[in-house]
Amino acid sequence: MRRISRTEPRLAAVAGAVVGTLLVGGCAAMPDSGGIGKVELSQGTADKNLQVRVFPVGPAKGAKPGDLLAGFLDALTSDESYDTARQYLTAEAGMRWKPDAGIKVLAANPTVQPSQTVTDADTAFAIRASSRVVAEVDDKHAYRFADGQRDVALPFSFVREKGGEWRISELPDGVVINETNFRNSYRQADRFFYAKQDPSAAAAPEVLIADPIYLRRRTDPLTSAARAVVAGPSDWLSPVAQTAFPTGSTVEQVSVDESRTARVVLSGVDLGSTMLCRRMATQLFYTLADQGKGQIERLDLKGPHGAGCQASRTDVPFTGPGALVGPSAGQQYLQRAEDGVLMEVNDAEGTTVRGPLGKPQPGKQPLGTIAVARDGARAAAIGANGHQLYTVGLSDNVRTMPEPLLTTPVRAGDKAEDGLASPSWDGRGDLWVVDRDPQNRRVLMVRGDKPVTVPVEGLDGHTVQDLKISSDGVRVALMLKDVRGTRSLWLGLVVHGGSIEAPTAQVVGLRPAAPLLTEVASVSWAEADQLLVLGKENGRLPQLHYMSTDGSQNSEAPLQGGEGMSSAEASEARGDVLQEVKPVLARQAADGKVYRLVNSQWREVNPTFRASAFVYPG
Repeated sequence: MRRISRTEPRLAAVAGAVVGTLLVGGCAAMPDSGGIGKVELSQGTADKNLQVRVFPVGPAKGAKPGDLLAGFLDALTSDESYDTARQYLTAEAGMRWKPDAGIKVLAANPTVQPSQTVTDADTAFAIRASSRVVAEVDDKHAYRFADGQRDVALPFSFVREKGGEWRISELPDGVVINETNFRNSYRQADRFFYAKQDPSAAAAPEVLIADPIYLRRRTDPLTSAARAVVAGPSDWLSPVAQTAFPTGSTVEQVSVDESRTARVVLSGVDLGSTMLCRRMATQLFYTLADQGKGQIERLDLKGPHGAGCQASRTDVPFTGPGALVGPSAGQQYLQRAEDGVLMEVNDAEGTTVRGPLGKPQPGKQPLGTIAVARDGARAAAIGANGHQLYTVGLSDNVRTMPEPLLTTPVRAGDKAEDGLASPSWDGRGDLWVVDRDPQNRRVLMVRGDKPVTVPVEGLDGHTVQDLKISSDGVRVALMLKDVRGTRSLWLGLVVHGGSIEAPTAQVVGLRPAAPLLTEVASVSWAEADQLLVLGKENGRLPQLHYMSTDGSQNSEAPLQGGEGMSSAEASEARGDVLQEVKPVLARQAADGKVYRLVNSQWREVNPTFRASAFVYPG
């Protein structure tokens, strides 16, 4: 396979050095070690930021089945369409084969297990290509980590055609690729869908939720992304997501002009309804803007008969990702270690909040965990003994602590980890909390002053220890503990139901959120599709990781961890909501010192601060 450097001349030598062997006599675009990561590249700079582009080579004359298979698998990693890969197939197999049926991501290049040695007299041959599957991408482009890294043996059949040339006659649908080639050939992007409305809540603004997918990096990614959003949400997200695109909608054309306007032409749909058109355009705008990374500022949507509409970030009301993160999303709060007082922190200076949470409580132990609502007007606090839940206004008009909103029983033999934990606010004003009472473990949603028990499906012997609800209120990160005491991170979907008088909610669709981490210490929402996780891989020290909601790690290397770090927080307000990305915050358990991550370096916020917690709203 031929490789051409697209950047500096010195990279040509690098590209030559990394060419390896695929199967027997084949070649690989990149080495076959390393993890899957998200490389942040814009549409316009992707080619120049990558070391190499890969161009396919057709089958060599007289190639034996093993070499033919190697060349076919090599052609799958190319930056072109699959026309060259089909040259390795018989005409009938080429018509039947469906490369878009999905992707098997392998730990390493597959090994060959031929049924026998091919001879000149053979007219048919069979090979099994074996490896370990570490992840799969389905026909909707959704990624899923392969639990247990299962082994797979893929069957390939060959026939000798007229003229004596071997071709592949039978093969599995989809694409087979190793981890490194997958990272080089595909990139993660977000497509956006509307969160389903909560039938038990008063009317609320629409909000888009991210559905991460993997697309080929340099093969018309904008058109691929547009078609992916029109096709509908992933199977996992579908219980809480809805789309504006009616069945039969088709993307005919996508282009971007010099004014940074994306132009999309649809067929199979009537765009005569202004509201429907705007809703579709909004989904497409944020999906393509995520691909373009700053190169798309507006979207023009046209139908087959000329009708159309536009969408941009300046549309009112704002329905883009992060619409419900709240006006105070970037504000930092510190809970003072010595007395539990809550402080606002601005430029390393602290000011106590208004109301009773900003004053010491004489003769009382400091409150436990505090979570500030996303509107910045109130906070939730766990009582000192862990068995009371308060909601307290952050206002001078609130002078005394209110009565507990919720109380759980104090039982003989209670442990420190029993009782209430991890209050968390969604963007619609609902408060979530975990009750770890050994005799009545449950997750609760508090709407107004009414607690609602939320069943969690699929726990399979695990218990919920902590949670973090997303701003949209339909996705939740859950810290689960198994019977051995190991804590792992899972994601669930919140399905709302009932009525305004009797709201209901349940958590469904549990899936591992950080499958490669053996221990998780803390988690927070960091962006529309990301979690910031403090945890460790087997045999390694704890590190900070950005994890996608599909379970894939979003950077090739974890963030630098601080020694003794016990918790870390990120702001969900990023990108479209705030121009400035708010820094990651961390706290050391031993001395309560707090740090910001600035330019990949940890800097102490203020030497005088000692905190029991340091958080963003939510």
